[in-house]
Order: sequence, then structure tokens, then C-alpha cells
Amino acid sequence: MKQTTSIIGCGRWASFLSWYSSQLGHDTMLYGRPQSERLQRLRQTRKNDYLELPATVQVTDDLERVVNHSAYLLVAIGAQNLREFCQQLPPAALRAKTVVLCMKGLEVTSGSRLTQVVRGVGGVQNNVAVWVGPGHVQDFVRQIPNCMVIGSEDIDTTRALVERYSSPLIRLYMGQDLIGNEVGAAAKNVMGIAAGMLDGLGLSALKGALMARGAREIARLIRAMGGNELTAYGLAHLGDYQATLFSTHSHNRRFGEMFIAGQPFDQLAEGVATLDALMLLSEKHVVDMPITHALHCIIHEEQEPRTVLQQLLLRPVKHEF
Repeated sequence: MKQTTSIIGCGRWASFLSWYSSQLGHDTMLYGRPQSERLQRLRQTRKNDYLELPATVQVTDDLERVVNHSAYLLVAIGAQNLREFCQQLPPAALRAKTVVLCMKGLEVTSGSRLTQVVRGVGGVQNNVAVWVGPGHVQDFVRQIPNCMVIGSEDIDTTRALVERYSSPLIRLYMGQDLIGNEVGAAAKNVMGIAAGMLDGLGLSALKGALMARGAREIARLIRAMGGNELTAYGLAHLGDYQATLFSTHSHNRRFGEMFIAGQPFDQLAEGVATLDALMLLSEKHVVDMPITHALHCIIHEEQEPRTVLQQLLLRPVKHEF
């Protein structure tokens, strides 16, 4: 089989991965749904708001072609659409592929990690990985480098992916704590929403407390789920805080800021669904998650944001993180 890389999705991260794969000299295909307006724009102009696709990137809506002709499938779609995507494929379609989930989230209805969704639907075993960590398309296309992590449960799969996709622009590290990397990467988006709310309330100085306590909260959950709690302090979670809690490019931070202003947000903020999934996991694993609970009270129970966040982050010292 020809070692083609196929990118599933045509949003900002998927289009960047197509651009990046081509820059590395790989034969690259980008897939989007036939009815996708983003796909039509890329077909017509080869451009979106972030970059211009090289002529070497093939753009298609033929899913069968993409799957059959590629050894590597890099999936970059909304986390809540992953199960439906996998169900479109024949049961054995993913088993001979290396599937890399370049997305951050948890399934909202079940709290399942995304690798669990792929394995459950597609029957994939060791050849499924995640690609997570800090980095924005807007920075990468300006040649501003960053570090990210690829992880799976099979060291040979991880090593092969890191060697294939590392470059001076993206320094990839090997991460074998799949639970910690998946949960940490998803949960940092929830912390991004909290950071945006603090920005909207003029309480940005409390981001330090949010970072310290947020990482500790997620570390407890990772440990309860069977992962390594130290992973919460790595690239997938704490290492991604700068890009999520502070950057103007962060959708989740922007969602929180606009929520405070009472303004609608028309982009994907994956942290909203992840918040609900974390509430499920908190109950299932009996883990106290005060930040997660506070955001749930604000977003879903319509409690007053300033009061809730100040009570949360300015608690007496006697309370542990």
C-alpha cells in the first residue's frame, strides 16, 4: 500500500495537517463531506481563512477512496461526530490503518475517550493513536514552532508516528499514557472556558489559581481512571494552557469571554461538550472536581458567574486544591 496520509475533516486543524503533511513531502489527501461548505471553498480556491493548500494536496469527498488508498488516517473532526464517522465505514476498514485522532474531546453521552469510540465501532486495536498538545494554525503557518505529543498503547506505533511527522516546526514527543493524554487534552478546553470567563469579568489575575488548581483537579481524575496523574502536568494538559487560557486564537477561551458578555459564539468550542462528559466521569469515578462543577452551575444552571468563580477561586486557604 502506498504510504499516503489522508486527513479526515476540512476545518482549520484538518486543513493545517494537510498543509503540514505536504510540507513534509508526503502524498496527502484531504477528505470532507460532500455537503460541506468548507470543502467546496477549498476545492474552488485552495484557501481558507488561515492558509493556502499546496497543489500537491488532493481534495476529495470520496471517503472510500481516502480510506482504501492511505495507510495513515489523521482524523480532525468534531469529537461528537466521531462515532457517526466510524459507523459510515465497513467494520474492517480501520483495522489495517494507523488511525491518529488529532482532536481533543470526550464523548458527551458516555464520557468515553475517543480512542475507545474508535475501537468500539471500528474494531481497531493497537494502531490507534492521539496527537495532542499546544499549537495554533495561525502560529504554525507563520513558522512559529511548538512541541506536541503523540501517544498510543503500542510503542512501535507511537515511535513510527513521531518519526514520520516530527519536524523543526513541530517537535513531537512520545507519550504512552493514553488515558492521561486523552483526558488531559480534552479537559484543558474546559479550563479554557473558565479562563475566558475570568477575562470577561476582569478577573484575569486569577488565572494563576485556575492553572494550579485545574491541573490538580484533572490529575486526580486521570489517576482514578487508571492513568498516570503526572501526565496532567505534561504537554497534553498543563503544557497546553498558554495556547488555551491566554491566546486570542483559543475558541474555548473566547467562548467563555463571550458567554460573560451575553454574546453568541458561532465557532466550535469543544469544551462545552467536554464539560458534560467530565461531570459523568466525576460521578462514575467518585472524584471531586470543583472547577468542572462550578462551570456546570454557570452554563447549565444559570448561576451568577462572578459569584460562583470568586467563591471557587478565593476559598479559604484551609481547603486543599
